[in-house]
Amino acid sequence: MVNILIIDDSPTEVYKLTTILEKNQYAVQVASSGEEGLKIAQGTRPDLILMDVVMPGVNGFQATRQLSRNAITKEIPVVIVSTKDQDTDKVWGMRQGARAYLVKPVSEPQLLKAVSDALAG
Repeated sequence: MVNILIIDDSPTEVYKLTTILEKNQYAVQVASSGEEGLKIAQGTRPDLILMDVVMPGVNGFQATRQLSRNAITKEIPVVIVSTKDQDTDKVWGMRQGARAYLVKPVSEPQLLKAVSDALAG
């Protein structure tokens, strides 16, 4: 089973994403901060990470950059899922190492396509 780590500080968003993913046979882990997400990613090496941007402490851009530069986690695809919808945000997210950038609210087909594409490489 494919293991997906959701890093998001919003319980509502985590619930929505988890519901969609579990319904489609994905295993889900959750971290509510960038710091926690980095620790979990290094320890469990999930198949994919869904990353929020706006979080206290280490934000999603910083966490994505750390993941993409770490030998243990650099092969894990990161899909940013954020309310930040400016083109500059999207460009910056991709420069940090993200494979895709989705703007909330995300539809089920949109999320599943991004997950599938990121897992395919």
